[in-house]
Amino acid sequence: MGLKENKQRLFEEVANVCKGAGRKPEEVTIVAVTKYVDSQTAEELVQAGVQHLGENRVDKFLEKYQALADYDLTWHLIGSLQRRKVKDVINYVDYFHALDSLKLASEIQKRALHPIKCFLQVNISGEESKHGFRPDQVEEVVQSLKDFDKLMIVGLMTMAPLGASDSQLAEIFKQTDNLRKFLKGKKIKNMPMEDLSMGMSGDFPIAIQNGSTFVRIGSSFFN
Repeated sequence: MGLKENKQRLFEEVANVCKGAGRKPEEVTIVAVTKYVDSQTAEELVQAGVQHLGENRVDKFLEKYQALADYDLTWHLIGSLQRRKVKDVINYVDYFHALDSLKLASEIQKRALHPIKCFLQVNISGEESKHGFRPDQVEEVVQSLKDFDKLMIVGLMTMAPLGASDSQLAEIFKQTDNLRKFLKGKKIKNMPMEDLSMGMSGDFPIAIQNGSTFVRIGSSFFN
């Protein structure tokens, strides 16, 4: 099965999951994660109708951004970002999915020329190997960021543990959505908190069933 067929299958699957969850398909954005393929393959995916591209490394992001400059795309930086690299990439980013420290937020505030749509990364599962704020830190974090005019906190991002059961996945994603709703209720001016970046190739149906609005899919496009 080729890229065009994989794209069609995935978009249909996401639409069907949305309908099964009582949601509209247009409520969920599919971000095609192209970190394992070259720019030519990414371009083929764009030609097949994908408009949102995600990369987790700055060098690969910039490489594909330049190679696909002729296309009208929405660019997502989904991986951890070192503060020293913020200046190199942040003004090319439409969505940053991994805001995981106040120091990083300060660097973005310093370097960005326009407001950057950001997801706060939260470590709901409590895994030591994962980045992100603890749930009990997030309320204090958003208060610290309320005057950062170069950051628009659109929502939360989380990653579930590898090997988690369906019930564990559902609980993690549900907790993230509950936290988002709590923060949205604070009505902070630069924090609409409407979105959730949750779900990858192996667990996006459960993420969508629990409120995800952005799913980050990589391997399923290319296998």
